[in-house]
Amino acid sequence: MQQLFKNIKGDRLIWAIVALLAIFSFLPVYSAASNLAYVGESTNTFSFFVKHFMHLFLGFTIMYGIHKIPYRYFRGLSMIMIPIVFVLLILTVMQGTTIGGANASRWIRIPIVGMSFQTSTLASVVLMVYVARYMSKIEGKKITFKESVLPLWGPVFVILALILPSNFSTTAIIFLMVVVLVFLGGYPIRYLAVIIGSGLLGLVLFILVAKAFPDAMPNRVDTWMSRIENFSNGEDNEADYQIEKAKIAIASGGIKGVGPGKSIQKNFLPQSSSDFIFAIIIEEYGLLGGFFLMILYMWLLFRIVIVAQKSDTMFGKLLALGVGLPIVFQAMINMAVAVELFPVTGQTLPLISSGGTSIWMTCLAIGIILSVSSKREEIKEKENKEEENPLEILSEAI
Repeated sequence: MQQLFKNIKGDRLIWAIVALLAIFSFLPVYSAASNLAYVGESTNTFSFFVKHFMHLFLGFTIMYGIHKIPYRYFRGLSMIMIPIVFVLLILTVMQGTTIGGANASRWIRIPIVGMSFQTSTLASVVLMVYVARYMSKIEGKKITFKESVLPLWGPVFVILALILPSNFSTTAIIFLMVVVLVFLGGYPIRYLAVIIGSGLLGLVLFILVAKAFPDAMPNRVDTWMSRIENFSNGEDNEADYQIEKAKIAIASGGIKGVGPGKSIQKNFLPQSSSDFIFAIIIEEYGLLGGFFLMILYMWLLFRIVIVAQKSDTMFGKLLALGVGLPIVFQAMINMAVAVELFPVTGQTLPLISSGGTSIWMTCLAIGIILSVSSKREEIKEKENKEEENPLEILSEAI
């Protein structure tokens, strides 16, 4: 164990925050598992605890392995992964729209291991690395819109177009994060305005086509529009069932909560272990537990910004921000949905909600951030050695 800690590099506070989030996740996930057992997924609630543990274990293994890779290698890897992501997204679209009556076009089944994988989450991480690579490559150069459209925005819009039919919220989040990243990278605002306008126009055209040919994408566009309309009008109907149960859970929690495992609404709230786990956390741990969780995410955001600021290259700065900001932004969206500040989106709470793909891709992104910070540590250690042993360095130079 001591040897393992010696091999851990990168920002120690990020490691600590991620570990705290992972450890904290076990209690609410295990508590909400009773609802999953009740609806017939399994009669043994402990199996969900073991499953969540295995997801986190594999996630931390991914994070450890990725953080040992020098972050400069991710430049080339992003170029290799972009075509692979295209293929995976196309396969996901082609596999069908329903499994057992539920929309499953967000996942692709891996026959060898008998599990499903949400390809859009991998596409999000790969795309952010690709955009960071491109923006760092043109650093200090005069940017023209014509030259940047195909190499920068071509892959972005192709990936978003493949994700949009089945997952509007993920598409919107990825697009927003790409816009923020290129803005931070110095992309001209006038060009960015054209891109945003083009994106909105493309969305409107997609909705019109989907309305004209409803059999091509059953229920998805109507679902998005009904959620937004119900949220804006404050109407109560069947679609608001989740929000109503989430608000009851939050109101029941009070300041201190009803106690670990004592949630009542977990038995009635769909997706209580994933999309709406924040409501269960507040019910069981109160506002204190909710604020503790928010502080952890804000602390994580602060450390990500510190890592980016201390990086010695533009690619390192943009890479840390590109893969790190979506994690915190997704957490804020999940919390906002639970307290009805945002329409229902289906976004999980990073490192807290159950679900393998979300945990693994979050750990992948954090591993990349740790890789950026570990490079800074190596430079600092080298500088310290040079200060401590000037005679040895002089003799080596001679």
